[in-house]
Amino acid sequence: MPRTPTTVIASTFLLLAGAAPLMAQPGAAAQPALPRWSLELEAGPAWQTLNDVRIPNDDSATRFSLVDAVGKGPWTAARIYLAWRLDENDELRALYAPLTIDEPAQLAGDVSFAGGAFAAGAAQATYKFNSYRVTYRHRFHEGDRWTWWWGGTAKIRDARIALAQAGVTAAKDDLGFVPLLHVAGQWRPAEGWSLLLDVDAIAGGPGRAEDASLKLARDLGDRAQVAVGYRLVEGGADVDAVYTFAWLHYAVASVRVVF
Repeated sequence: MPRTPTTVIASTFLLLAGAAPLMAQPGAAAQPALPRWSLELEAGPAWQTLNDVRIPNDDSATRFSLVDAVGKGPWTAARIYLAWRLDENDELRALYAPLTIDEPAQLAGDVSFAGGAFAAGAAQATYKFNSYRVTYRHRFHEGDRWTWWWGGTAKIRDARIALAQAGVTAAKDDLGFVPLLHVAGQWRPAEGWSLLLDVDAIAGGPGRAEDASLKLARDLGDRAQVAVGYRLVEGGADVDAVYTFAWLHYAVASVRVVF
């Protein structure tokens, strides 16, 4: 299997998940004073239920569905977070979340896409949506059961949609900046258990973007935590250059360590 960024993160996730119980054993060294670093790896299958494309967004191009062309999935997805606690209530967090779908496709009809003409039938389709983000967030509430954060996220979107057929390839690449609002919450219903909400989102004008997760987490001592849950990534743009909207669903497992 090729060593893609997703498989590298997923392999590291398995190694870290195996080591997490060892880090939680009694006798571990006391936690260092703030600032504190944390590393979180998340992996799991991803499905698409919407992925509509028209490029350019005018009468010269065909609107078609990548869900119809390549199916709903699943595909392996993974992401990695690195966070630095600046002080008691403030944190910087970096994220790398790669995703590539590269599959044989079946076009239901003739398609005009990004200046290329493709006949109904077999083709090759590529959908890439890599996300690089830096989030600043502030903890504005800390109680016995509830903790809440708010902040802002700077996102770099590295996207590509491509079709290939019989020696003809057409593609649209998009590298751009997206500002997002951030909110996160933690509910502690019982000792050692948490329900975690994490959202980066913005909407308005010709486009929108949402990345939200809800996970059930279990502490493994003071330095490690494992979690399972659901993540959705949805959004797109309706502008002159492109029409593209996608909705992706993830079943996720994650492991987080503090050092």
